[in-house]
Amino acid sequence: MTTDRNVLGGKLEPCGTDPLTGFYRDGCCTTGPEDLGSHTVCAVVSAEFLAHQQAMGNDLVTARPEYGFTGLNPGDRWCVSAARWLESYQAGVAPPVVLASTHERAIEVIPLDALREHAVDVPADPSGLL
Repeated sequence: MTTDRNVLGGKLEPCGTDPLTGFYRDGCCTTGPEDLGSHTVCAVVSAEFLAHQQAMGNDLVTARPEYGFTGLNPGDRWCVSAARWLESYQAGVAPPVVLASTHERAIEVIPLDALREHAVDVPADPSGLL
């Protein structure tokens, strides 16, 4: 059995459970062949990022109960698609990233330096991201 690794080379840490994130809804940014979007970046989503993604056609705010998705709020930790994170980075609205919870496959799409630029520990009070 292989252990998923993070971009720092360590064991992949959980990203979030409220809401329950991950392509496999296991709380981690694990990935596999079914995950065509490479949902490997553990982001602490901000209002700016959510608005940008909505403008780009990726609505992460609206609840989609048929998919078990309650919608995101600023401060939520969420495994975002590497390509979508890079898109937001290039637009200047990239959300903070939890490196220990970001899957090593993210660096197949995003330069590690870009992720490090936005690295944070999870804020105890995410209200500043509103």
